[in-house]
Amino acid sequence: MVGYCPICGKPVYFGEKKRSLGRDYHPLCLKCQKCNRQLTAGQHAEYDEKPYCSHCYLKMFGPREKGPFVILTLMSVTGCR
Repeated sequence: MVGYCPICGKPVYFGEKKRSLGRDYHPLCLKCQKCNRQLTAGQHAEYDEKPYCSHCYLKMFGPREKGPFVILTLMSVTGCR
């Protein structure tokens, strides 16, 4: 069964696919939507079904406030004490 690349919409054949986060990409299509850096399969974040490198993802969609509330919230989410 042939999958379709979520970036370009073209068929992705078995010999060329990069599978990441449950989707098949062409190797050149798996790049950060902000900085265009090539991404490694499974080592990136997604927002609105588009891949981003960790740096751009945190910069664009991460916490905006810098204060004790954000730090405590992040610590409780990650399980840090």
